[in-house]
Amino acid sequence: MQIDKEIDTRGLNCPLPILKAKKALAELHSGQVLKVVSTDAGSVRDFQAFAKQTGNELLDQHTLQTDFIHILRRR
Repeated sequence: MQIDKEIDTRGLNCPLPILKAKKALAELHSGQVLKVVSTDAGSVRDFQAFAKQTGNELLDQHTLQTDFIHILRRR
C-alpha cells in the first residue's frame, strides 16, 4: 500500500491525534492515503468514529509494540 503522508502523534492524547489527522487529510487529494502513528490506546475507537463521521475510509488499524497505526484514505 502506498502511503502519501505519515504523521507521528506519539505522546499526544485525544483529541490531538484526530485534529492533526484532520489537518493532514485536508492537505491531501481525494484518494490519497494517510498513516497516523499514535501511542494513545483510545485512538483506535476515535479513528473508527472519525472515519464514519467524515466519510474518509479507514483502511487498516493495527498495533506495533506500543504504537497504534491508523491508515486512512481521503474521501
